Amino acid sequence: MTLASPFTAPEGARPALLTTLGAQVAAGARVSVADAAELWATATDAELQALAGRARARFHAEDDATYLKMAIVNYTNVCVARCDYCAFYRFPDAPDTYLLSFEQVCARIDALLAHGGTMVGFNGGFHPGLGIEHYLDLFTRVRARYPGVSFYEMTVAEFMFVAKRQKLSYAEAAARFAASGTRWITGGGAEILDDHFRLRHSPGKYKVEDYLDAQRAILGAGMGSTGTMVIGFDESLDERLGHLDRLRHFQDEVGGRLTSFLCWTYKPYHTELGGSELPLREYLRWLALCRIMLDNIVHIRTSVLTRNESALLGLRYGANDFDLPTEDEVTQKAGATISHDFDAVLAAGAALGLRLRYRAPFPVGPGQAAHGGR
Repeated sequence: MTLASPFTAPEGARPALLTTLGAQVAAGARVSVADAAELWATATDAELQALAGRARARFHAEDDATYLKMAIVNYTNVCVARCDYCAFYRFPDAPDTYLLSFEQVCARIDALLAHGGTMVGFNGGFHPGLGIEHYLDLFTRVRARYPGVSFYEMTVAEFMFVAKRQKLSYAEAAARFAASGTRWITGGGAEILDDHFRLRHSPGKYKVEDYLDAQRAILGAGMGSTGTMVIGFDESLDERLGHLDRLRHFQDEVGGRLTSFLCWTYKPYHTELGGSELPLREYLRWLALCRIMLDNIVHIRTSVLTRNESALLGLRYGANDFDLPTEDEVTQKAGATISHDFDAVLAAGAALGLRLRYRAPFPVGPGQAAHGGR
């Protein structure tokens, strides 16, 4: 099933379907993939927005939203994954590779603190020269130096590479990270959870079930993780919907332990894949469908990183949270622009009639979907 043109104005979903789905989402009942596909093809923007608002209201007050300031510190650009949508990676023998020293990492964190930020995510690549001890040492040292900062210490995809390189099971690797003090390994590296998509674009990464096995081990070791998605490549509607369906079934299986879901958009500049950027309208419609389908994930986050201040419109399409990034070389290399005029971004939220509140980190633990709180 291909995606409909984002500029085709749907005539509106069947009234009976809207009535049925309105009652379902308000009650937290599951919307089928077939009904979601029909919504995408036929519902107007206003209809999708209204349904997403009903789904959001299960967890959050209509006009409330949260945010935090954070940096994504890219500690190395060495990677052997060969993703054709990435403008950031360099093979190990390239002349412009780097690996940040501990002090260089700390300088990046200090820059975040100067902006009033409170969270750091680490994201590098599949560096064949780094073993698990490198990561355990780095993360232990930064936690000790910055006790007031929260850290997302690597992505699931990086965790998988490290575990395989060390010939450790995912459970063994997760136990070592957890014992060292790691609290979060974010869900980065999912992109589109479809093996056909992954074979086309990231053959050096892993199959969907392998990815979920790794995330299952991370959660099982008591660490937190998140759901993620990137859209705007060449993925089909079936591949997109399959991603959301797999994610919500995985969330059922792990007892609601994924604390949030973040969808952002592919930036095509300076990449092998190329292409054009997804229109804002399509991103907002997709956020709404994510909120409607992901009935067991409390927090849906919109992406200022890839959509700038227009991402805050997503808070009226089902999202309830966003980050104010200070840096992320991965997306910046592919064309993302980051502004440190945070007041302007927040003013865009206020103009929508939203009450924006700086938040603490989401809690790590089971039952997020059950209690709906922080």
